[in-house]
Amino acid sequence: MNRRSSLVLTSLVAAGLALSACGSNSLSTDNKSTAPAGATTTATVDPALAAKLPAKIKAAGKIVIGTDATYQPNEYLDNDGKTVIGMDVDLFNAVMAKFGVKTEWSPSGFDSIILGVQSGKFDVGVSSFTVNPDREKQVNMVSYFKAGTQWVVAKGNPKKIDPENACGLKIAVQKATVQVDDLNARSKKCTDAGKAAIEPLIDADQAKVTAMVQSGKADAMMVDLPPAIAAVDLTGGTVELLGTQYDSAPYGYAVPKDQTEFANAIVDALKALEKDGTYKAILTKWKCEGGAITDFGVNTVS
Repeated sequence: MNRRSSLVLTSLVAAGLALSACGSNSLSTDNKSTAPAGATTTATVDPALAAKLPAKIKAAGKIVIGTDATYQPNEYLDNDGKTVIGMDVDLFNAVMAKFGVKTEWSPSGFDSIILGVQSGKFDVGVSSFTVNPDREKQVNMVSYFKAGTQWVVAKGNPKKIDPENACGLKIAVQKATVQVDDLNARSKKCTDAGKAAIEPLIDADQAKVTAMVQSGKADAMMVDLPPAIAAVDLTGGTVELLGTQYDSAPYGYAVPKDQTEFANAIVDALKALEKDGTYKAILTKWKCEGGAITDFGVNTVS
C-alpha cells in the first residue's frame, strides 16, 4: 500500500515502466487536505446518485473511510502528521462529491480495515486494496485503478538478487498484502525443490519495510509499483527497482456486502468523473495516469 512531500520521480523514466509514478500534489475536495494553489475538482452533486446513499451515511452527511495512511503516494499523512492525503484520497473525495457528502478519513491498520467495514466501524475502506476473490467474498469491491507488484533492492543490486531464485533470502513485505501470499507461494516452491525457504520480514508500516532494504536487514522487498517508485525517491536513490511490475490487478474500494446498490452507484460516479475529465486530471496530477482504467465495476475478479 503507499508518503510525503513533493516527489520528483525521474527513476520511472529510467526504468521504462508502463505505470507512472505517483507524485504528491493534491486535488482534494476535502478542506482538511493539503492542495496546491488553484487545484479544484469539477465534481458536482448528482441527485440520482445521492438518492442511493445508505441511510446511515445520508443521515450523518458524511462517509467514514478506513485507510492505512502509511502507503505513500496513495494514502499517507501530510506534514502535519494528521491530515490524510494521496491519490486515493483525492479520487475518492471527488467520487463522494458526486453524492454530496463530506469525507472523514480514519487511519487504521491495513489488516483491520475490511473487518471495520464489515462491523460498521467504517462506511467504506479505501486503501489500495488489490481486488481478489477472497476480498470479494468479504465485501463488495469497486474497481477504480490498476497496479502490479514490483521488486526493490539496494542500489546497484549488490547481492545480485534474482526474483526467480530467491530461496534462502530475506524478503520484506507489508503485513496482510497480496505480496505476503506471493512470497509464501515462492517460498513453498523453494522447499518443495529441497532448497532453503525464503525468510519473510513483515511489518504493518510500508516505510519500515523500505527501511529494511535500506539498512541491509532485508535483501529485497516486494510492494505495489506506485510506492516502490516513491521509495526510490524518498530514499535518495539508495534503493532501486528490480525488473518490471507483474501480476497487475485492479484496486478496489471496500463497500459492505449488503450495499450492492451503493457500490454500483460508486461505479456510476467513477464513470461520470472519467467522462468529465476529473478522473484523468487527478491521476495525472499524481503522475498515476498509467494506472487508469475504464472498466469500473463491482466484484470484477471472481
